[in-house]
Amino acid sequence: MRLFHGRPAGQLKGQIMKKNIEEALREDPAQMIEDAQTLMEATADVASEKVAEARKRLKQVMERVAECGKETWNTVSEKAAAGARMTDDAIRENPYSSIGVALGVGALLGYLLSRSRD
Repeated sequence: MRLFHGRPAGQLKGQIMKKNIEEALREDPAQMIEDAQTLMEATADVASEKVAEARKRLKQVMERVAECGKETWNTVSEKAAAGARMTDDAIRENPYSSIGVALGVGALLGYLLSRSRD
């Protein structure tokens, strides 16, 4: 058995593939799903038992990814809406303080940006 970094070659290859898949999902999940769908369509007429099993597992993974994406979107949307409501409430309760903070942040940003150009 060949070893790389103290691990069997197959195990290391599996970890590398998993890392590449995770990176692809983070960077461009839509492209990853599109590629998977293209692969499913291209192998639709292949009758091999191994291909059929791989297609079945790929379909299950795609369904889980889609469900996770929906859950993540819902969670992020809810948190963003809650944050916007809290901000709106804080501004309505303390309008003059809010104006002062906004003025101070704007002045600080203007100063920092003007310094970076010099």
